[in-house]
Amino acid sequence: MELTEKQQKEFNDVVREYLKHPDVQRMKGYCAHGKISVLEHSINVAKTAYLLDQRFHIGSDRKDLIVSALLHDFYLYDWHDARLNVNIFQMHGYTHPGKACENAMRIFGINEVQQEAIRCHMWPLTLRSVPKHKESVLVCIADKICALKETVFRW
Repeated sequence: MELTEKQQKEFNDVVREYLKHPDVQRMKGYCAHGKISVLEHSINVAKTAYLLDQRFHIGSDRKDLIVSALLHDFYLYDWHDARLNVNIFQMHGYTHPGKACENAMRIFGINEVQQEAIRCHMWPLTLRSVPKHKESVLVCIADKICALKETVFRW
């Protein structure tokens, strides 16, 4: 599925200012899955979440959905360098949603729906962070779809 011309314009209108920010650009320097940078992955997740919302007529708030998807991995470090001899709950998969949310709140002042979507995107791994808003559910699903594609198909 690809965005229509109208959808691409709507998408670009939301992400334009975020993509100009130097901290968002730093995401290019970190690898997410396979050969995909964290920024590429985050754009893929934002487009996929937006497409799911449009395709299934879910009616999410477009800005909340796209912003939270774009910033869901805004943790700004190379998780491959993480120590392996830590408690399992201190590992990247469990901790990066909170770090990404802290960074997004500090730098962009994101709202509560966006915060929840970022904090909950690793559910069910993060059992206590259950998605409650439709935007959160879509970001969570889109993240799994994109991570699977990027890991298995290496693109």
